[in-house]
Amino acid sequence: MASVTYARASCIFPGSDRPAVDALDLEIVDGELLVLVGPSGCGKSTSLRMLAGLEHVSSGGISIGDRDVTGLQPKDRDVAMVFQNYALYPHMSVAENMGFGLKLAKTPKAEIAKRVAETAELLGLTEFLGRKPKALSGGQRQRVAMGRAIVRQPQVFLMDEPLSNLDAKLRVQTRAQIADLQRRLATTMVYVTHDQVEAMTMGDRVAVLRDGVLQQCAPPRELYNRPVNEFVAGFIGSPAMNLLRLPVVDGGVRLGDAVVPVERETADRSGGELVLGIRPEHFVTVGSEGAGDRVTLELSVDVVEELGADAYMYGHIAGLGADAQVAEGAVPGTGAAGPAHQMVARADWRTPPRRGDRVTLAFDPAETHLFSAADGARVG
Repeated sequence: MASVTYARASCIFPGSDRPAVDALDLEIVDGELLVLVGPSGCGKSTSLRMLAGLEHVSSGGISIGDRDVTGLQPKDRDVAMVFQNYALYPHMSVAENMGFGLKLAKTPKAEIAKRVAETAELLGLTEFLGRKPKALSGGQRQRVAMGRAIVRQPQVFLMDEPLSNLDAKLRVQTRAQIADLQRRLATTMVYVTHDQVEAMTMGDRVAVLRDGVLQQCAPPRELYNRPVNEFVAGFIGSPAMNLLRLPVVDGGVRLGDAVVPVERETADRSGGELVLGIRPEHFVTVGSEGAGDRVTLELSVDVVEELGADAYMYGHIAGLGADAQVAEGAVPGTGAAGPAHQMVARADWRTPPRRGDRVTLAFDPAETHLFSAADGARVG
């Protein structure tokens, strides 16, 4: 077991004028499960492959424990990697696949058999040791690929979207198994995924990347409650946070006919605009009982998603002025603006609204997030 340190590590592919990974500074503590997450092309898989020795480090360095591994070959780094496609040998049995790395390392046969048997029992694969990969389900193949990594007893496990080929139900089941296994083994693991739900449910900490640059690394709850910028706010959370670029007026920012309070110092530094963020679950539907101290707005419902124990309504805000726009990043992972004035709010799953309804929503200003309209940094 060992810690992992990226020290301003960069990777520039030949022919490219910008880094795929740009000066990554990140420390992963011994025994931690750290998840790298972000949209396609953000550099998360490249970061993992740099640690494995499969991509060149153009500048900076990478250490495992106290050892600088920047210039070492993959076989000399004492890491084990599980790939997206599992990379199992079709002509070998499960036992042979799991023990192949040990065989190459000239480990005695008795030791190989012992480690394979112990790992198979750990993963529930004992009864499948004599089968070929074609006789296994997707989830079983994934466990064989994990077993092949575990038997090597490496200092660090690397996983590159290992669940992407599984169906939705099996993904949920297997991600829980991987997280539980990592905690039982107490081994450092770096896990790459594009699925932010997977990242939030598995990681001790989650590192969010965008265009090769680390945006934020924090425990899941902190990432959700205190995103450092507009991109992280829009990427983390399902459905995504509502992000609205609003004009600053006396006392706050104007949202339709209402004014959301903003501290004077923040308003004075805003340059006339701020981005207001509201999570869908922080809206409540109000009726004749009134909204109290909450800010209200009227939503014209365009689409309703019913998900069993949850329901969400998508719509546009009635009366929102032309000077308010959905902020960049409101459509998570795209970096593009969403449909003008579109909002999403959690609805009562027992009595959800219908398309075309007009619903009065209210929210507590204390549960909102504020970001700079100039650079997207958090300001409140």
